[in-house]
Amino acid sequence: MINVTKTFLPSQEEYQAILKTAWDSGWITNRGVLVLELEKKIKNYLGVAHLIATTNGTLPLQIAIKALKLKGEIITTPFSYVASTASIIWENCNPVFVDIHPEYLTIDETKIESAITPKTTAILATHVFGNPCHVEAIEALAKKHQLKVIYDGAHAFGVTYNGQSIFNYGNVSTCSFHSTKLFHTAEGGAMFCNDEAVFNKLFFAHNFGHDGPLDFFGLGINAKMSEMQAAMGLAMLPYMDTILNERKKVIDFYNTHLDFSKLQSIKIRENTRWNYSYYPLIFQSEEKLLQIEKVLNDYQIIPRRYFHPSLNTIKYVKGKKMPISESIASRILCLPLFVGLHQTDLEKIIAIINKELC
Repeated sequence: MINVTKTFLPSQEEYQAILKTAWDSGWITNRGVLVLELEKKIKNYLGVAHLIATTNGTLPLQIAIKALKLKGEIITTPFSYVASTASIIWENCNPVFVDIHPEYLTIDETKIESAITPKTTAILATHVFGNPCHVEAIEALAKKHQLKVIYDGAHAFGVTYNGQSIFNYGNVSTCSFHSTKLFHTAEGGAMFCNDEAVFNKLFFAHNFGHDGPLDFFGLGINAKMSEMQAAMGLAMLPYMDTILNERKKVIDFYNTHLDFSKLQSIKIRENTRWNYSYYPLIFQSEEKLLQIEKVLNDYQIIPRRYFHPSLNTIKYVKGKKMPISESIASRILCLPLFVGLHQTDLEKIIAIINKELC
């Protein structure tokens, strides 16, 4: 079976050698030496000022909303993983959807201002498949209307825009280190910011609000990363160049051999160094997508309809119509992409798609 992704794993020996530090000390959680080391190495690798490693990639969104004291309406995209919208609702705010750009697939910055009301407190935008939002336009709107900006960068590890980490934008940026991501800690995530005062709020909030063992800075929750997770991240980091290069080879092969006369691929924003996180294809119709998906499945090839459905259509959301997002969501399919995907398998996937497109 060829799945849409396959977790990259270092050798067990490498992982165990790193984990031995925690094992020998008996300190396996509560920000041990491995978590501290991982945070330092990620900061150096990405070129960011502040980050906090967390136990997953969703809690950072919830903590950011809470730490920035957001209320009322938060403008967001309907084309994202459900965690983006769910976090807004979970924190008792209301998502207000703005449709997406038909090529970049990120929130359409030209439609944001018309959605701003007196109840709007923030913009939560997703760097879709690691493709940056139009951060300049969003930052300008946020400044004009005194709004906060949170970027969901779940897919964006290693992405740079205008020569710097994509996580350097916004009041808070978040990332997922889930095992399906190109950099992972099995399960995990992180939150990033440039403002030290905001960083302190995020830090205390992710550790029950503790300010020392007996005092409390304020309200908090438990989002701490464990030493087991950090050990995986430390074992993964040395492989990042290999991972990026191998994923690029797969995408280059797809780009060279697929018949794009009846297909659309994502347009990567200018001045971006992308991380090759996903390979989405947009078909001319949902019927054609379903037809090709079935044939691929018959050959034990399992792509993923990602993102589907458009989040404004989820029952507990009841959002307004978003024509572009709903159309794209019904026609988009992510193809298999991972280190070790053999050329013969790629040729099979491409041959099936090209044949069924005819």
